[in-house]
Amino acid sequence: MILTTTDVVQNADIEAYLGIVTAEVVYGSNALRDFFAGIRDIIGGRTAAYERVFERGQRDAMAELEKRAQQLGAHAVIGIEIDTGTINMDQSGVLLLITAVGTAVRLR
Repeated sequence: MILTTTDVVQNADIEAYLGIVTAEVVYGSNALRDFFAGIRDIIGGRTAAYERVFERGQRDAMAELEKRAQQLGAHAVIGIEIDTGTINMDQSGVLLLITAVGTAVRLR
């Protein structure tokens, strides 16, 4: 399966557009990770623990996107966009949200 941010696949013709596919990954926050991230906010620097969470989330979202495209009979997903965000859960913290969206296509 070809996964690309471009709207074409080089040296391939698109036979059919099978529709938009989406994938969502949501992770709960972790108190210990939040504590150390808060310290980083005060003293500065990168927060490696959260970078790893977002990296894993992007991989998981792409894998889910590929799985959903395969269910449609696609050979590729083009025009992929990945977005990240948070969902506030009142006093209990936040959830991390990673979404991926693209167009499933069948190639000749």
